[in-house]
Amino acid sequence: MTFIPNWEEFEKSAEMLYLRDPVNTRYSMKYSHSQGVFLIKITDNKKCLQYKTEIQQDVRKIDNFISNLIRHMASNEA
Repeated sequence: MTFIPNWEEFEKSAEMLYLRDPVNTRYSMKYSHSQGVFLIKITDNKKCLQYKTEIQQDVRKIDNFISNLIRHMASNEA
């Protein structure tokens, strides 16, 4: 499992991972209140990318990214 240090790099890598294998790609999000850390993980069973942040602005970026990912998923099903 790879932690990616900055958001822009994670976003590009995660989108490419999804576009390569949309059927097997999945993501999960987790918030740890005790540590104050938000974690997002995306995997295609071969490669796993992770990003964690304590910054609220990054949480908004993650929300926008997930919205775009869901749009990709919906457009591929049509």
